[in-house]
Amino acid sequence: MALKRGIVARLGAWLAAWAGVRQARGRRVVTATLWALGCGLGSGLGWGFGWGGGLGVACAQEKFIVMASTTSTEQSGLFAHLLPAFKLASGIDVRVVALGTGQALDMSRRGDADLAFVHDTAAEHKFVAEGFAIKRWDVMYNDFVLLGPANDPARVAGRDIAAALQKIAAGGAPFVSRGDKSGTHAAELRLWQRAGLDPAALPVSAYRQCGCGMGPALNMASSVNAYVLADRGTWLAFRNRGELKVLVQADKSLFNQYGVMVVNPAKHPQVKHVLAQAFVDWVVSPAGQSVIASYKIGGEQLFFPNAGGGM
Repeated sequence: MALKRGIVARLGAWLAAWAGVRQARGRRVVTATLWALGCGLGSGLGWGFGWGGGLGVACAQEKFIVMASTTSTEQSGLFAHLLPAFKLASGIDVRVVALGTGQALDMSRRGDADLAFVHDTAAEHKFVAEGFAIKRWDVMYNDFVLLGPANDPARVAGRDIAAALQKIAAGGAPFVSRGDKSGTHAAELRLWQRAGLDPAALPVSAYRQCGCGMGPALNMASSVNAYVLADRGTWLAFRNRGELKVLVQADKSLFNQYGVMVVNPAKHPQVKHVLAQAFVDWVVSPAGQSVIASYKIGGEQLFFPNAGGGM
């Protein structure tokens, strides 16, 4: 009976995480997830020493954790810079599944990830309050920027994001929204609310929800010369800019905080909480914070470390 329950649980996790793979774009993300799924499912079904012992032995020998994270940390190139340094220091490999923050937290709620590294502070506090994590740590921040065509038809340029959104709405200018329950999407909705506007009431021809990650949203905005909210890190790494440029920045409401949480083993005993905590301890330490600060594109720093204890 216990074996049956274990098989069902593993299959459920496999299907749920595969759904995440279909949402996530990028060979490294898919490969990482399939490896984690293969090890987990194989061990649950007793296949550890099948296929000549290859998969089972490899899984037994390699220390790895699965991180549910945001598309911005992946597409900005931060993880390609940060995670090799952590592996060098610890011997632990981190397999990233890059999703919107909402999906990353849902994946963690199901126990399909060992930790979450995301950027929606209100949703993260709710995650802790629900018991899915014991603690949350600040890690780093950057900011959001409002991008638009260089000729700025809505005349939004400046430092006031609320006024900019009001002008976009009043003029019917095209605006691309992530529309994917990500941290960026949540921030965008808060900004519309502070501007006294409901984007759902805007014409579909003007307010265009792509249901996609930051990179695809930028590509869409670039192709139709639309306005779009983006995190600065992904924007700096983005190359297909077309006529897009930064039009609104430096408004204090554009602050973008990132946090990390280990999934609570009391909820999901299978999570590798000890290895996941090792990552948290490193990324908030002076060593990890220094690696984050050293990541630059064209001499410009993308993320600013600000670990100062759990919240």
